[in-house]
Amino acid sequence: MKQTILALMLVILMAVAGCTGNNAGELFETAEFEELQKNHAHAAQLYGEILEKHPDSKYAGKARERLSVLEKSQH
Repeated sequence: MKQTILALMLVILMAVAGCTGNNAGELFETAEFEELQKNHAHAAQLYGEILEKHPDSKYAGKARERLSVLEKSQH
């Protein structure tokens, strides 16, 4: 019985851990890191993902600004 409960808890923990990384704040932090690493294409992709998946979040405006800056720097 203890092994079953432990296995179930492990599965639940893995499921919860797998859900992280998709919220607007985490995406924005990752995009900022990608910019610092000069990986502008991936940063732009992440900012776009924020706008697509989280358009009403507090990060959407910031993502839009950063995406605009990145697009202007490519020209």
